[in-house]
Amino acid sequence: MKKNNMKKIILIAFYLSISVFTFSQDLLTKKNGEDIKVKVTEINQTEIKFKKTDNLSGPTFTISKSEALMIRYEDGTKEMFSEVSNNADMQSKGKEDAIMYYKGKNSGAGGTAVTAILTSPILGLIPAIACSSTEPSDGNLGYKNSELMKNSDYNRAYTEQAHKIKKKKIWSAFGIGSGIYLGLIIFLAIY
Repeated sequence: MKKNNMKKIILIAFYLSISVFTFSQDLLTKKNGEDIKVKVTEINQTEIKFKKTDNLSGPTFTISKSEALMIRYEDGTKEMFSEVSNNADMQSKGKEDAIMYYKGKNSGAGGTAVTAILTSPILGLIPAIACSSTEPSDGNLGYKNSELMKNSDYNRAYTEQAHKIKKKKIWSAFGIGSGIYLGLIIFLAIY
């Protein structure tokens, strides 16, 4: 009897140790679909650090958060990593979105061109300098995702890129207005 009980206890202990080992691990899923059984040791702004479960006393591995899709922790909770997960990605996304969505509405480019045509390029410099030195107002930015604008890196990159676009529009309008003014002066001088 004691021998049978001892065998049962050993078998139960064996199965419990296997199940504890099997379930006391995290599962890291990379964006390429690869699953890695790990024990996550640290997650910071840009990286995930972990040990492989088959060698917990071995080296610590690191991958970029941008490579990770999600982590399923041993307690069953999940942590998803978005497409845009770090500061550099947010800045890049902000610039791309500004190029796509900012149209330069109410930038002052039209007024600059008209002033340069009707008065002179010298007087046209006044609105060109005044308008190009100010960032676009929030209402004119044209962003599509207000949640992304709450991220400081995205917001700064979007606003800076929109300001560059605004400056380019204003100085292009100044150049066109100045060219038309000079063309009119030459035309009137010849005829």
